[in-house]
Amino acid sequence: MYKIVDKKNLAPNIFSMDILAPRVAQSAQPGQFVIVIADEKGERVPLTICDYDTEKGTVTIVVQSTGCSTKKMAEYNVGDYFEDFVGPLGQPSEYVNEDLNELKKKKVLFVAGGVGTAPVYPQARWFHERGIDVDVIIGAKTKELVILEEKMSKVAGNLYVATDDGSYGFKGMVTNLIEDLVKNQGKKYDFIVCIGPMIMMKFVCKLTKELGIKTIVSLNPIMVDGTGMCGACRVSVGNETKFACVDGPEFDGHLVNFDEALRRQTQYKSEESEKGGQHVCKCQQGGAK
Repeated sequence: MYKIVDKKNLAPNIFSMDILAPRVAQSAQPGQFVIVIADEKGERVPLTICDYDTEKGTVTIVVQSTGCSTKKMAEYNVGDYFEDFVGPLGQPSEYVNEDLNELKKKKVLFVAGGVGTAPVYPQARWFHERGIDVDVIIGAKTKELVILEEKMSKVAGNLYVATDDGSYGFKGMVTNLIEDLVKNQGKKYDFIVCIGPMIMMKFVCKLTKELGIKTIVSLNPIMVDGTGMCGACRVSVGNETKFACVDGPEFDGHLVNFDEALRRQTQYKSEESEKGGQHVCKCQQGGAK
């Protein structure tokens, strides 16, 4: 059993929780995720790690309550317990193993869309703790859906916020802001890390391929066991089949078959419905987000 020691509402239907999980906190690295099971009959919900504190032994997750399992998780409060909290899973971000002196020479941009801001935070913090300034874009549909801005501002060298409707920060999509930074402001980046909705990552990669900037994405396909056994999270990367849970979740975005991934992501949506206020789940709706 894993105790919830803190809970915060970040935006409509989006909340964070600090979970007491010392072994996970001690081992977690940027880019990895956990699988949460709310109770003994609960589904396995994969969620990226937003933060971890080795001294307190806590791991922070951010959840958007959209499906039946995440809506059930939203009902839990401080002092309640989750049945299971498994992790860290997946491969750490590739730069973790790079030579630090070489990494300090590179210019890096993180692009976060929606709840994708959560897994971007520990990555930006990792760079900040090593004395490397990175630029960060947070994108959201509207101002009220911008999350973790204050925390991100403390670890980003330059923080930019873009909203689709222009209610806050730059008006436009994150792709518009990337173009502005590179083409109009003369910014140069050695690589970009993009995490957010699949469709956003697709169009960011389309743009960065034209700009000649290497781009890493974190994929969130349907995921069941998180160990590579079920094969549900398979994705095509460079004409090879990969499993997001064990080979990823991060991949070279210019090699990902996004059209295939988007089709697979929607194939079970009709299986999840609500009847008379009771959530009826016939499948695993997931993704490491």
